[in-house]
Amino acid sequence: MATMHSSYTSQSFRVIHPLHDQPEAKCESAGLDPIEMTRAVRLSLVALRVYLLGMAAMLLYHVVDLAGILHHTH
Repeated sequence: MATMHSSYTSQSFRVIHPLHDQPEAKCESAGLDPIEMTRAVRLSLVALRVYLLGMAAMLLYHVVDLAGILHHTH
């Protein structure tokens, strides 16, 4: 029967809350160029924009309908 030996050594870590930690130095972005978007990324962002505008339009329509401003003929 094989014997297993563990080489595990206990480690302890000190946890520091972010409010009590020292602030990090901020990176400067003045010399950086804008990132070029690929065609797929640009298309997905346009699709997301169209979706969000559609959802906003449906919400506006629903609110106006609930307010009774639209007069439906049933």
